[in-house]
Amino acid sequence: MKKIFFLASWLIVSSLPAQQTVSLKDSTDKMQWFKDAKLGIFIHYGIYAVNGGGTSWPFRNGQISYADYMKQLDGFTAKNYHPEQWAKLFKEAGAKYAVMTSKHHDGVAMWDTQLSDLNVVKKTPAGRDLIAPYAKALRIEGLKVGIYFSLLDWSHPDYATLFKKNKDKVLNPYDSPVSGVEDETRWQKFLTFRDGQLKELADLVNPDLWWFDGDWTRTKEQWKMKELRQDLLSWNSKTILNDRLQGYGDYQTPEQGVPIVGPTEPWELCMTINDSWSYGKNDNNTKSLNYIINIFTDCISQGGNLLLDVGPTEDGSITPIQTERLKGLGRWTSKHAEAIYGTTRGLPFGHFFGPTTLSKDRKTIYCFILNTPKDDITIKGIKNNITQIRLLGTNEKLISKRIGGNVTSVPGILRITLPAEKMDLNASVIAIELDSPLKLYRGKVGAIEEN
Repeated sequence: MKKIFFLASWLIVSSLPAQQTVSLKDSTDKMQWFKDAKLGIFIHYGIYAVNGGGTSWPFRNGQISYADYMKQLDGFTAKNYHPEQWAKLFKEAGAKYAVMTSKHHDGVAMWDTQLSDLNVVKKTPAGRDLIAPYAKALRIEGLKVGIYFSLLDWSHPDYATLFKKNKDKVLNPYDSPVSGVEDETRWQKFLTFRDGQLKELADLVNPDLWWFDGDWTRTKEQWKMKELRQDLLSWNSKTILNDRLQGYGDYQTPEQGVPIVGPTEPWELCMTINDSWSYGKNDNNTKSLNYIINIFTDCISQGGNLLLDVGPTEDGSITPIQTERLKGLGRWTSKHAEAIYGTTRGLPFGHFFGPTTLSKDRKTIYCFILNTPKDDITIKGIKNNITQIRLLGTNEKLISKRIGGNVTSVPGILRITLPAEKMDLNASVIAIELDSPLKLYRGKVGAIEEN
């Protein structure tokens, strides 16, 4: 293993009193921009892009030696890293925020950390900080700044000094003491190092959002999660924390698959464009634009966001196929922005066969038509009077009628005729405007006693 020298760490002293565990169900004003944003871009960028063989895990799992993995430091140039171009592309896609890896599990920092020489400034041909320019570029375009940070560090000499309590002791030189002997003093040194690096990042870019990872390897007591949250909020009380803090985060982060029923609290699905988080030289399994739109609408219909991942090549370029997907998504989000941003969770299951969202005043229902229907589309249980129905992105007013039901009790089925020649090439959206805030019929349909 290549020997890495670590500089003396500083001790972070918090000025705030102890806080209680924060429930993910708590909702504060600081979460509003996040709930309105709907779309973010995840960026996995680091030395792992040189070989294009996967983020950090290959050496942890014995697929490659640590020394060979770290040889990628010599090939990391970032010569075409232009974050202002990234920011413009993300904005064009319709994203309102982005999250970039500042340090993955391999421990290689993407900024000029003073607590270790294992960073792209000191150890790679790139020779410069890549985090501050990213944050500056996003803010110029009006996007919120997110920072990914791995809690674990498979390169730090003091990290693998404890076992996770109450779990099987898996012996791995990067995760735990293979001798079986724990060293609490060295673990505390590692936590001081971790907190010092986080303070550096806070001072460097003051993130709007922290995206943590790797919490599964220790307990919340070992990680000192309560104290970590306290420190992060003392540096910026409005910053948002993801849920990989074992009960001390602000929103949930399901990964690669949309929940069948979305959480009631704020949440975000993180999903790759192909199968790889970082650049994968042999990964050609790119998701279609239609599939991405389907997943995106599924998320927002259940009150969540989509954090769509891109993996730049080692020189900082976003591949043509990823660029194509983002631009295609941008065409669609721009056309249908009214149904996306600032909306809320849509109709409960059973009222419409497809994703829906609601305007905040609950007087407009947005229905996403993911496939061209063979007949009229139908919506059940709408008790309100309909003022008009529009096809978004056009000036088309749609024809509708009620079938069945009873005006005094059970609403009939609303049938809407769609103009086939004006449907969107990916997915269409209709806006159903109501005379008052949405009222739904959710009862059991029985005999109609008055006609």
